[in-house]
Amino acid sequence: MPMAFPRYTVNRCIIILHHKQPFLDWLQSADPHPLENITLADLGNDGDAFMIPGGDIVDGVEDAEKWVEKRWRMFFEYTLGEWLTDESMWPQKLTLKMFREWFDIEYRSMVWDLVDAPILMEDWEEDGHDGEDERLH
Repeated sequence: MPMAFPRYTVNRCIIILHHKQPFLDWLQSADPHPLENITLADLGNDGDAFMIPGGDIVDGVEDAEKWVEKRWRMFFEYTLGEWLTDESMWPQKLTLKMFREWFDIEYRSMVWDLVDAPILMEDWEEDGHDGEDERLH
């Protein structure tokens, strides 16, 4: 018997930041141990997906882009830090213009929950992380 299509959606949207060539160029020049022959496709393998507000706050691609661009510095610094933790190796001046040149924003409006178990949320704050997961309500 085939599995029934899922009934439940999560009240969030998803965005994924896709690296563009300027990001790869920076990474290859800044990393003291650059990965040989790394490609943009390699950078996109198993990247992070970010849940953002849905509904009245973010309703479509343009809203998602505006929402992300209001928080561009957080996304930019997070992504740089995922590749190089030494901030002295980051570009000296980060700008929204640079963010737009370095990343494409992919938006998905529907998040389907296919698992019959509670969603858990893990707090990654360094100071407050006690290793405990919290159930979402």
